[in-house]
Amino acid sequence: MSQNNWQELEQKLFLRTINRVPVTLVRGKGALAWDDQGKEYLDFVGGWAVNSLGHCPPVVVKALEKQAKTLIQASNQFYTIPQIELAQLLIGHSCLDRVFFCNSGAEANEGAMKLARRYGKLRLHGAYEILTTYSSFHGRTLAMTAATGQSKFQEPYIPLPDGFINVEYNNVEAIKRATSEQTCAVVLEPVQGEGGVNIPGDDYLQKVQDWCREKGILFILDEVQTGVGRTGTLFAYEQYGVEPDIMTLAKGLGSGVPIGAFLAKEEASVFSPGEHGSTFGGNPLVCAAAYATLKYIIDHKIPGKVKRVGNYFLTRLESLKQQFDFITEVRGRGLLIALEFNQEIAEKLVLACIDRGLLVNNVKPNALRFMPPLIITEKEVDKAIGILRDVLEEMRNPKH
Repeated sequence: MSQNNWQELEQKLFLRTINRVPVTLVRGKGALAWDDQGKEYLDFVGGWAVNSLGHCPPVVVKALEKQAKTLIQASNQFYTIPQIELAQLLIGHSCLDRVFFCNSGAEANEGAMKLARRYGKLRLHGAYEILTTYSSFHGRTLAMTAATGQSKFQEPYIPLPDGFINVEYNNVEAIKRATSEQTCAVVLEPVQGEGGVNIPGDDYLQKVQDWCREKGILFILDEVQTGVGRTGTLFAYEQYGVEPDIMTLAKGLGSGVPIGAFLAKEEASVFSPGEHGSTFGGNPLVCAAAYATLKYIIDHKIPGKVKRVGNYFLTRLESLKQQFDFITEVRGRGLLIALEFNQEIAEKLVLACIDRGLLVNNVKPNALRFMPPLIITEKEVDKAIGILRDVLEEMRNPKH
């Protein structure tokens, strides 16, 4: 079947929930992917920051093959070894004490906020309100849509579940003003990914943590996009001198295999048996893949390499900014980076990059986002920069 036929079939079969680009990917290896016509692409989308070790990393493929022949799924009524091994690795390399496994970032955030409400009921006289920020993104469930501080996601579903208050990001005074006797937690992304790769002030997270400690409420970090090495440390909180009471993970944890998790300090671990659960969460297959991913990232000191290559990438993008006056900002941490423009040209740029063999993401109408595999090299960054430069030059001086 031709590429056009596949795409026409998709148009007939799927709910219209996403605007796809005209590429049908069929194979991937490392930082490269190929479409059904055999065209090669350098992938700087990475499954939306998911493919931490690239496409089909041998260490994950091997773990999946071995586990698939052993035990794929078991009810959480029983103990399973891959789940416990992954839990031990996560707890051993973070500041948290306990973990719950689920299937996605939305589920991880939903579970974390349920845990916060349970904490409020038991420890804070029934407090249930959770403070989040504008331009945040916490998932697509109805409750997480309410938590997500973006009206474009919220308006189609009003009335939303109550108990979520959105305030300005990177403004601790806004959090203080919104805190009341009913507040049980504050939830922040260390770097806002879907909001446009928005970087907070150096002391913002510290000030919010201090406020939470002062008021006795939970400090929760959504590290679904920033965790597992993406920003240059294993977890982004390490760069800001803070320790969350609860942290959520997903995306890069399984390097392409769907898994989510939320971790909690002992003091915040207030669930009792039966108060939360997941049929597929933490099954042996995904835990084996996530264990292989996380162990590889730790053993091979991948976060340090991410910091080095990310800084190199930012420097190269800054050089482009000097060449093209319609680039207004370069921002990012590690390998989570955005390039912003003074015009809404991001979609055109994505399509032009595709033509030249580079996959990027238009996170906003006026911004591109780059989330390549954590194993990307300086040489591959140079190739991407070369394509971007050609595309931007064509945008500045279009051929007639």
